[in-house]
Amino acid sequence: MGRTYTNLTVHAIFSTKYRRKIILPSFKSELYKYIGGIIRNKKGVLLEIGGIQDHVHLLAGFPPTIAVSDMLRFIKSNSSGWVNELSDNQLTEEFAWQPGFGAFSVSYSQQTPVGNYIRNQEEHHKKSEAFKRNFWKF
Repeated sequence: MGRTYTNLTVHAIFSTKYRRKIILPSFKSELYKYIGGIIRNKKGVLLEIGGIQDHVHLLAGFPPTIAVSDMLRFIKSNSSGWVNELSDNQLTEEFAWQPGFGAFSVSYSQQTPVGNYIRNQEEHHKKSEAFKRNFWKF
């Protein structure tokens, strides 16, 4: 084989520091675009991104030249800096990601279902919260 071919697709999840609900609607969309730009800058591709106020899921193809941990550290450090530099981010505290992350390899056949799961995070968490509220009533 004369050329190198890789398909390194990762489902990554990382949370705000102390799981604070500080990913606000006022900048969420732009934050997601910024994260996509970071990934493209490192020769990766963002396939899907979603989350709620305290965490982000992404499905991305990473290049073989950078370790997953290095890529996620770069994404987290640059995106938190970007949020803190926003003049109108409406936060009363510094934006930060908590240390660590979850990262899972995703086969080509599972990219669509994982992408759908990520895309529907808000709905997924609404159902989870409703279940928890109803469960504890008994």
